[in-house]
Amino acid sequence: MIKIDYDPAQTSLGKLLDYFWSVHNPTQVGGQGNDLGSQYRSIILYADAEQKAAAEQSRTGAQKRFRDPITTEIVPLTKFWPAEDYHQDYFDKHPDQGYCQIVIAPKIRKLQAALGGESK
Repeated sequence: MIKIDYDPAQTSLGKLLDYFWSVHNPTQVGGQGNDLGSQYRSIILYADAEQKAAAEQSRTGAQKRFRDPITTEIVPLTKFWPAEDYHQDYFDKHPDQGYCQIVIAPKIRKLQAALGGESK
């Protein structure tokens, strides 16, 4: 799970949600790719009613792009725990590791394409 803090003057929640739907498979139940288990499920955690409504509206729009039903959970955030230090910036710390190149790098390329070639 990641927590995204953003400046609404720079981008919108809707745009971030569009990126979210484009960089992973929100129709896969119980994981992503070969990463199986509830800890790998597709989920959006919202902090307030406005975020919930935006996520639900975005999911409805995104569903038009997928043949299978979107299984992404949309649930309230109750508490956020930062990952351990060795998981922070994992891709940057392990760029040549096989998992990063096979699983993470394609997702980053998809996000960069969605951003129009920007790196961040």
